[in-house]
Formats: sequence, C-alpha cells, structure tokens
Amino acid sequence: MKAEIITIGDEILSGQTMNTNAAFIGDVLTRNHIDVTAATVVGDKEAPILEAFRKAFNKNDLVLVTGGLGPTHDDMTLDCIVKYFNTELVKSDEVLTDIKNIFEKRNRKITPSNEAQALGPKVADIIRNHKGTAPGTWIEKDEKIFISMPGVPFEMEEMMTGYVIPRITEEKLENKSNRISKSLLTTGIPESYIFERLGDMDELLQGSTMAFLPSQYGVRLRITVDGENSEDVQDKLSYIEQKIRTKVGQYIYGTENDTLEEVVGKLLSERDLRIAVAESCTGGLISSRITNVGGSSSYFERGVVTYSNAAKVEHLKIDEDMIEQYGAVSLEVSRLMAEGIKAVSGTDIGLAVTGIMGPGGATFNKPVGLVYIGFCDNKICTAREFRFGDGRILNKERTSQAALDMLRRSLLGIEYED
Repeated sequence: MKAEIITIGDEILSGQTMNTNAAFIGDVLTRNHIDVTAATVVGDKEAPILEAFRKAFNKNDLVLVTGGLGPTHDDMTLDCIVKYFNTELVKSDEVLTDIKNIFEKRNRKITPSNEAQALGPKVADIIRNHKGTAPGTWIEKDEKIFISMPGVPFEMEEMMTGYVIPRITEEKLENKSNRISKSLLTTGIPESYIFERLGDMDELLQGSTMAFLPSQYGVRLRITVDGENSEDVQDKLSYIEQKIRTKVGQYIYGTENDTLEEVVGKLLSERDLRIAVAESCTGGLISSRITNVGGSSSYFERGVVTYSNAAKVEHLKIDEDMIEQYGAVSLEVSRLMAEGIKAVSGTDIGLAVTGIMGPGGATFNKPVGLVYIGFCDNKICTAREFRFGDGRILNKERTSQAALDMLRRSLLGIEYED
C-alpha cells in the first residue's frame, strides 16, 4: 500500500509552525508497513489544495490530510473535499452532541461556527474527535482511501492510533507480506561512530535494511526485515538485533517509543530508590522530564534550580570558596551539587548539572556547550565533563539526556568508555 501525506496551512508553509504531524503520520504508517511516497505541504488556498488532492489520489492507494478543518474563514479543507468528491455537506447529530458535550465540560457557550463543525461530506464515514471539535473523514473511492484529520497534533494522533490504523489494518492489510520492523534507541554516541562500530553493513543485514535516524537525544536504529515465512523473519530480526547489541549495546537504552525518563524511572522503582536533582544550566528540564512519567512521585523527591552562585551556597550548602576557586561551571562544583542535593533531601541519589548554554558566558577555557554532570549515591560521588554544540536550547536538551543517561549507566553498572 502506497500513501501520501498532505499538510494544509499557511503557517506550515511559511515555517512559522513545524510540520510535526507529517513526521508522526509517516512514522506510524512506516511501522505498519505502509510505504510513504511523499509528504506535501500546501497553503490555505483552494486551487493548490485541490491540485494536491488530485495528484496524491491518482498516484497512491491512501491519502492522509491534516489541517484546515477548524471553524474560521481560512479553514478550507472541508469545502475542498466536497468539491473534489462532488458531494455535499450533511449534519451529523453524533458529532454535534460531541461538540456540545465538550463546550459544556469547559463551561463555554457554543457558537454557530462551532455547530457548523458537525457538518461532513455525505460520501464520508465520520471519524469522531474525542479530543476536540473538528471531526475527521474517511472516504473510499476506486478502491482507494482518502482521510482527513484536524491539524491539532494531539487530536490527529488520537484519530490515527484509535481509528485510522486499526481500520486500515483490518480492511487493507490482511494479505500483507511478512515484514517486521524494530527500532533500537541509542544515546551518547554519534551516528558516524555507530556506523564504524557495526562494520560491514551488508554482512550484518543480509538483505534487510536499517535506517539511522539522529536527533538531539540520540540515534534511532530502525531495522526492517522482509520474508515469506514469519518465523524466519523474526529469527533474522533477532539475529541482527543481537549483533548490534554486541557492538553498541551499552548505548542502547530502549526500543520503539521508550523514553529515557521512563527507563530510569523503571530502574529506580525496581530498586526502591529515591532521587533528587539540582539543576543550574537546564533550568528544571531534567526534573520536568522525570515527572512527565506517571508514578514518578514514588522515586522523585525534589528538584531545585540553583541558577546563581548564591542559590548553590544557600540550598546545596556548597562552600563559597569552592565556587570561587573552581568556578560554578566545573567538575568539582557539579560533584558538590550532587552531594549537596542528596544530603539536603535525604535521598539515595543526587544528580546535578552545571554548564554554559550560550550564546554568552563563555571563556577561552570554558566554551559554549561545556557541561559538567555530577552523580552521588551511597557508594560514590563523581562527575563527568561533556561538550555539546552552540545552540542554547539544543544544549539544554542534550544536557538533560546526558544526565539521565549517566543515571541509567550508574544504576546498571555500565562504565563510560574514555
């Protein structure tokens, strides 16, 4: 099955909003063995939208559209669908009830423009929106499928996972070939280093494929194996995975959609350990990531942002002379921060970060991207130096990942390679 993704919106076309919807849909389709042939972006104008519909529907078995389904004048997708499929709009009482219920829960008065969102193409099956007001549509014509969904990411994501993929799987993928994919998530090692360590890729993959997908958090290795026999395909995937783990296993923290905060949270829970975090350069990002995980209150005691030198002295009980001697961004101070937060909180583990995120604040000996991460438990208090790039936000994200990975390695007893 071949698919094209169409994203509608001037804000996407102009670069004011990132096209995360296409990335999400593409990933979900690929993981369900649907080949994505193109991802197209068009503005909020009728002619380009209709042309995009025509080209995509002619070339593919499946077209997925997001955006332009709201209640305002620039939301043109629904009218374009009506014109393209030569149909008319009809009211869905089911959808109208959904919309009224949402407004009642929010204690807001429903407007005529909101009520108009209960209209859908007569030829379509309506995809109910359990997260918002704009419904989606499912249209089948000439043994092809045309789907529209809202542009709001969490509304679209719920439709994709809750309705679209289950229905496509049921209706269109009954006779698919035996193809399976698996993603291994790495952190702390560049893409080029992984490639070098894996060696001869032809020998490793033996006809299968693997994509290297880097981000600020690490490199995702997506393995795809095809074959005629499902058992043989699974055996081959297991063989490839084991070979990869043998060579870069210490950098692999999870699979598929795992997050590092979930992984370390599980490790802390299993060991009945509690942690506290002292952050300087990340401004609370590490604590935020840890507490994104449900149930984190069982192992996360506190997080403090000790941004200034005075805060480090007051809240972490660091000797002011040590900061004066070594500097706030130093191996010694990061270790003392971890030791201090552990002591004042009474936890089993203290984790701390200090660094220079940029664009200012650097010196010749301490450049932008220099970070020190401290770790302290009941056996050892230590710290490590890391060097990232020039972007402030990227540096914060990379620092948070490196800190969580340092925690993971400490809990699992994995030594760093120097």
